[in-house]
Amino acid sequence: MIFIGRQTLFPKKMSTFAPTMAKPDLLSYIREGKTMTRSEKLRLIVQLSIPSILAQISATVMFFIDASMVGHLGEKATAAIGLVETTTWLLGGLGMAANMGFSVQVAHFIGANDFEGARRVLRQSMVCCMAWSIMLSLACLAIHSPLPYWLGGTPDIAGDASAYFMIVGLASVFFQMSGLAGSMLKCSGNMKVPSMLNIMMCCLDVTFNYLFIYIMDMGVQGAALGTAMAELITACLMLYFLLCRSTMLSLRHTGNKLRLFRPTADVVGTAVKISLPMGLQHLLMGGAQIVSTIIVAPLGTVAIAANSLAITVESLCYMPGYGIAEAATTLVGQGIGAGQRQLTRSFAYMSVGMGIVVMSVMGILMFVFAPQLMSIMSPVPQVVSEGAHALRIEAFAEPMFAAAIVCNGVFVGAGDTMKPAVMSLLSMWGVRLTLAWALSKEWGLMGVWTAMAIELTFRGGIFLWRLFRGNWNKKLR
Repeated sequence: MIFIGRQTLFPKKMSTFAPTMAKPDLLSYIREGKTMTRSEKLRLIVQLSIPSILAQISATVMFFIDASMVGHLGEKATAAIGLVETTTWLLGGLGMAANMGFSVQVAHFIGANDFEGARRVLRQSMVCCMAWSIMLSLACLAIHSPLPYWLGGTPDIAGDASAYFMIVGLASVFFQMSGLAGSMLKCSGNMKVPSMLNIMMCCLDVTFNYLFIYIMDMGVQGAALGTAMAELITACLMLYFLLCRSTMLSLRHTGNKLRLFRPTADVVGTAVKISLPMGLQHLLMGGAQIVSTIIVAPLGTVAIAANSLAITVESLCYMPGYGIAEAATTLVGQGIGAGQRQLTRSFAYMSVGMGIVVMSVMGILMFVFAPQLMSIMSPVPQVVSEGAHALRIEAFAEPMFAAAIVCNGVFVGAGDTMKPAVMSLLSMWGVRLTLAWALSKEWGLMGVWTAMAIELTFRGGIFLWRLFRGNWNKKLR
């Protein structure tokens, strides 16, 4: 399965969740310029964060179960998926960058009470993002056969790895449209519906995976097909709630003439300003993760499997951070659209502080229960042992990793993507990969994870510096 953070239900009436924005009265304070107390700000952050955090944790737990299904097929099956996993993350990152270029504009328009402007951006985003996802699918189809060998894979796992990547790549359209619709709903303040749909998607994924992996005996290919089917259903429902049920963004009563969907220079140009740095960041960060996979590959099948499964377990720690980051993106985006910079900074600082506290607690739990978590993922003692050691190294980096995650959500909401992208790339390529290459020679997989922990701590530090010292809340328009 591919986890694109992923990248969360069915209310009987729209009034049960519309505008499903934390508390409508509190979110409206931003757009109306009302004064908010510290407790009201905190309550709004928590109310926006909780649905997304629950969805992220649920997604991770389901992915955890999903990966354990494949893990129990043997270390070769796990290694096959682990080999191309970083490349699938790259695909997800490129899709997310395209989505955010448009959804951040929607948040700014909503903050300014310009709902027709928000719907205009939405219509154009559907055309542009659909075209982008088709291009990604064609690229995946072109490279799926040689990719495992490019990544240092051996013939015994290359066939499964290639098939897995091809199926996931062809499903890029489903991932793209689901992500776009979810991002639009969240930037409008509606966290409940996307979160519940993503929880449903994870349940469907596990169900379909059980069907295809075990009942139909399709192995690794079944894992990819199960994910694709779950994402297809989720994308359809996500688009339904966005286009038909959202009070702010529904297109049901705004006309559906083709000319309204034609991309315009102002919307696409602003999207490129936001998305291009993010896309280049994901491209080079994904490339760095692929290089990291290449560094791990010569260490053997056990190391590849342990590395892949440990990354899955670690996601239990950092997914709450991404949930809080999504809330920060919404609040900062609407705050800047409303022209409330002081309030925006307050939301940013409080969100980052909350993220650090939550992920610190998760890091402690991961350190204590690392062996037990890894034993769920694999029955191979060597894989469990190496993975547990890696997780305990990484646990020390979780507080600063939280700072990097939530700060990035703040910057994205502000439309400030260029400088954070450069900072991330310098950190990843200049610190992590350099150290991973050097330390892996002496310490093997533990050296790679030590390098990762050092780099995440460094990245969190420089992101905090930009948060407190940088001019990140300068509006694009």
